[in-house]
Amino acid sequence: MQIDLRTVSIQPLRQTFDHLARRFGDKPASRYQEGSYDIQAAENLHYRPTWDPDQELYDPAISKIVMRDWYALKDPRQFYYSTYTLTRARQQETTEANFTFVESRGLVELLPEAVRTAALELLVPLRHAAWGANLNNTFICGYGYSAIFTQPCIYHAMDNLGTAQYLSRIGLLLGGTEALDAGKAAWMQGAAWQELRRYVEDTLVLRDPFESFVAQNLVLDGLLYPLVYARIVDEHFAANGGSAVAMLSQFMSDWFEETRKWVDAVIKTAAGESEANREQLQAWVGVWRERAVPALLPLVRQVFAEQAEDIVSEQLDAFKARLDKTGVVI
Repeated sequence: MQIDLRTVSIQPLRQTFDHLARRFGDKPASRYQEGSYDIQAAENLHYRPTWDPDQELYDPAISKIVMRDWYALKDPRQFYYSTYTLTRARQQETTEANFTFVESRGLVELLPEAVRTAALELLVPLRHAAWGANLNNTFICGYGYSAIFTQPCIYHAMDNLGTAQYLSRIGLLLGGTEALDAGKAAWMQGAAWQELRRYVEDTLVLRDPFESFVAQNLVLDGLLYPLVYARIVDEHFAANGGSAVAMLSQFMSDWFEETRKWVDAVIKTAAGESEANREQLQAWVGVWRERAVPALLPLVRQVFAEQAEDIVSEQLDAFKARLDKTGVVI
């Protein structure tokens, strides 16, 4: 008996979901497209929020930013749940390896006392700022519009929770539980921290999710991370015997370089939508930048003393150059 094997090509009745076919054509969709596009609840919401009956439950009108298509705010990283968790899992493995290396080699004991003290005074209180960033991005996810915009915000919120936890671990490693108590006391009462604390607390009561995005993810993070983690930790501490601190905070440096691409893409797309959007973004950036500078200057002054103003000025120039690429000119 002879058996002939033949390949039979079966043409599927449909290539993708109807809502994706309407947007991209009848062709196979990527996992990112399936998990991000046109899944915002927009109809049959049944009731308005009891706390604000003038708005819909999911209402793009609560923001001053107006988009013809909110799904234009694409994440260039194309993160959906699987790709996000896999990426962060790899980064966590690296971070855990760094903590293990520092602890097993006794590098904490080799830190100069001045660097250890400066690291504790600077980094531990920042866990409270990271917690504020977590709350802000959770708010944006809850009240923003379109999954392609809100989905990365909840990832961003969880990243900031992770940052707060890493900063707590650094505090415990360098100074024990007393360091965490001292960090909280500095955040609540220390003169150097009150402007930043006020900035964070004022952002927590913003009602426009896009303004919250600008104030937190663009302005505050856009100035804080380069100043603290790049300029102070990776350069100053590392050059003065504090390479171990730079290893322990590697996640924060890598995370900022990755996430700024998404933040810039969102701002550039929104600004390019209309002149009204551009003007509104410029106004928000101007207001929150003026508040961020006096909030961060005392932190930089803790390390660089009289050089602090020049260093912050240099970072402002770099921040302006970054904004220019998005079309937001200040």
